[in-house]
Amino acid sequence: MNSEYEINAKILKALSDSNRLKIIDLLSCGEKCGCEILESFKFTQPTLSHHMKVLIDCGLIEARKDGIWNQYKLKVNNANKVVLFLMNLVTEKENCICNSEEYAYNDNRLKDELKSCSKENIIICKNTNDEK
Repeated sequence: MNSEYEINAKILKALSDSNRLKIIDLLSCGEKCGCEILESFKFTQPTLSHHMKVLIDCGLIEARKDGIWNQYKLKVNNANKVVLFLMNLVTEKENCICNSEEYAYNDNRLKDELKSCSKENIIICKNTNDEK
C-alpha cells in the first residue's frame, strides 16, 4: 500500500513539468478535446498523449472516448486533495509528524549514525542519510 507521501509525490512529480501545469490550467475551464489542448502547444500529438497519460496515471485527469477523439477532464476533487495535502504539510499542527514514534525512531537512528562520524565527515554522513 502506498503512503500518502508516495501518492502525493507521484502527483507532484507529474506537476513538475510546465506543460502539464498548463494542461491542468486549460482543463480547469472544463472538458476539452485532445485536439483543442494541442492547439495551445508547439509539440506533437504523441507528446500530448504522453503528458495526458502521466496526468491520468496520477489521478488528476480522466479521459473518455468520443468517436475518434479523446475528451479530457480535470478531476477537481483529486486536485483539491493535493492542495489540502500541501497545506497540511506546511501548517504547524498539534499532531505533527515530529511527535510520531516512527519519526522519533528515524531521528534517533540518524543521531546515532552521526555520533560515529568524524567532524570532517559529518556533512558527508548527514547527506548520505538525507538521501535515504
